[in-house]
Amino acid sequence: MHLGDFISPEAVMASLKVKNKKQLLTELAARVAPMAGVPEREIFDVLLQRERLGSTGLGNGVAIPHGKMAGLPQIVGLFAHLAEPIDFESVDGEPVDIVFLLLAPEGAGADHLKALARISRLLRDEAAVKKLRASEDAAALYALLTEGEAASHAA
Repeated sequence: MHLGDFISPEAVMASLKVKNKKQLLTELAARVAPMAGVPEREIFDVLLQRERLGSTGLGNGVAIPHGKMAGLPQIVGLFAHLAEPIDFESVDGEPVDIVFLLLAPEGAGADHLKALARISRLLRDEAAVKKLRASEDAAALYALLTEGEAASHAA
């Protein structure tokens, strides 16, 4: 599974300005709702419920808020590079500035896990995260997120 399978250039946000976790989740829900075809409030509620189970802040300034939703036609992703890091109650206590939102249909099962694993692999790669942090352009961020996928897909 490739990131390009569930994230589009329109789903990349550079220098997003938010002050806290709740405002971030609200902004992400608002941005992804038209792409997902699901009401913004429902997305926010799913993300908030998931965060109540435990923070999706993985550490090293990275978070992957995610959830499953009824009525969602396909897996949808959204990437945000924050203008300023915010407290996300991450496992390491460090503020977050790299966020990858993932929403999946309720019945997605293995595909949801494959998508999460793909995102996690990318965001645990220190060199890749350093490149993402260095870019402030949405098109450049999208290229970084999807680079090498065509070549590895052909192999």
